[in-house]
Amino acid sequence: MKSRIILFLVALLVWSLLSWVPDWQHLLVGIFVAWFVAFITGDLFIRRAHVLKHFSRYWYFVSLYLPTFLWECLKANLDVAFRVLHPNLPINPGIVKVNTSLKSDTALTFLANSITLTPGTLTVDIDKDNNVLYVHWIDVQAKDVESATKIVVERFENILRRIFD
Repeated sequence: MKSRIILFLVALLVWSLLSWVPDWQHLLVGIFVAWFVAFITGDLFIRRAHVLKHFSRYWYFVSLYLPTFLWECLKANLDVAFRVLHPNLPINPGIVKVNTSLKSDTALTFLANSITLTPGTLTVDIDKDNNVLYVHWIDVQAKDVESATKIVVERFENILRRIFD
């Protein structure tokens, strides 16, 4: 029940910010949509509501995760653009297995999405029982698990651990 209430409030806030018309019709529709989203998916939203109370988690997200993600995304975009524009198309695609020490579903989801949203990599599967992600990589630079983990996962994992675990 607590996660549904939190989801309702977050969804209503997002709706209000996106519509940004302070009239009663938009607010009424926003309340209905937020209630519907909370009713349908509220039990999937968050299992540990107490972590939302820590301000440091928001600070780490804004000051560490977002700049790191944007920097890695920029570097990966330039790398993929170079590969596409290069006459010989220097790619070495493959699927690598990487380890993670993240435990919560939210942290694993953020890690998988961060890897996927960075061009040149795509998270194919998550094995939560063994703490393993399978990542398709446009240019495999390391085939052993430790080296691939260091290159692909490590840049996000330490920050996401501070935020979600």
